[in-house]
Amino acid sequence: MYTKKTYSAFHMAVWTRFETLLFIIIILGVVATYYFLDLAWLKIPWTPLALIGTAVAFVIGFQNNSAYGRIWEARKIWGGVVNTSRTFGMFVQDMVTNEKTENPLQNEELKKEIKILTYRHIAWMTALRHAMRAQQSWETTAKHRTNQDWDARPPEHEFELNSDLEPYLSERDLEDVLKKNNKQTAILYQQSHHLRQLKERGLIWEFAFLKLEGVLEELFTLQGKSERIKNFPYPRHFATLNHFFMWIFVLLLPFALVPQFGEIGRDIAEHHPLVGDLFIWLSVPFYIIVAWIFHTMERIGRTGENPFEGTANDVPISTISRGIEIDLRQNLGEENNTIPEQFPMRHNVQF
Repeated sequence: MYTKKTYSAFHMAVWTRFETLLFIIIILGVVATYYFLDLAWLKIPWTPLALIGTAVAFVIGFQNNSAYGRIWEARKIWGGVVNTSRTFGMFVQDMVTNEKTENPLQNEELKKEIKILTYRHIAWMTALRHAMRAQQSWETTAKHRTNQDWDARPPEHEFELNSDLEPYLSERDLEDVLKKNNKQTAILYQQSHHLRQLKERGLIWEFAFLKLEGVLEELFTLQGKSERIKNFPYPRHFATLNHFFMWIFVLLLPFALVPQFGEIGRDIAEHHPLVGDLFIWLSVPFYIIVAWIFHTMERIGRTGENPFEGTANDVPISTISRGIEIDLRQNLGEENNTIPEQFPMRHNVQF
């Protein structure tokens, strides 16, 4: 049985297996060339290589910090969506009343208005998560062979937006939304127009209307922040140069590491000829470890650049949205068997 740590280590090894195999081929080729052709003269001094390695470590560290910052900011934004959604659901239920109206509605009619507002909010979250999952030209992590091995895609890549919105919007509202480029914005406009109509009918008093409009303003703010992260990629000149710098270091490293092990082997050979002769082959595992660490850290940074792409390390906005929907509909008094279940985890990953 795997523990969580060994399970993660196993999947990390599988995730990087193609690059690890490449590193093995590179170092075996260099070592074999030195060992059988006696090319001890072909070597790179450690000083320039150490400077390159230091620079690569700095740029990879900067990339990882920036990528983590984007992921954490995205998670905070969607944490705000959770809190604001719950607030909206509570406000709607307690602020849409007959208290100030001259033409009171029946309880069923009042509940219907509350349900329309609540369902429209769920539609907004649905449209927003679909927009966040739309593929951008710079989002290429999911296309990597090891990510495709998982055969795990977010729900937004399996279901059309039209069919996902249909249960929450009226036919006229849905038709209006689908005409717009920014569908989540169109839904918030509809929400505001509906609230104004309720105010004009006296079903929402002035102060309550202002509070609800303030919640819509906060939703617009959170939507804009989420769209900013989605539509503004990590600067390409940083990401591309990091990748090239890492490979320059990885490809030059054998020509400093292998001769060093060869020199140590010649010193050992004075007392232990067999050990000294084979000592150069010990550079193979050391090179693989160093190259794997640098490459994996650089790849982790690339993987975290786009927190809404829909890979295993991204913010689980589908799960977050469905969780809010379940909360809102339960608080409307709906039966659990009528509420959609939470999206299932795949390979122990939420999407």
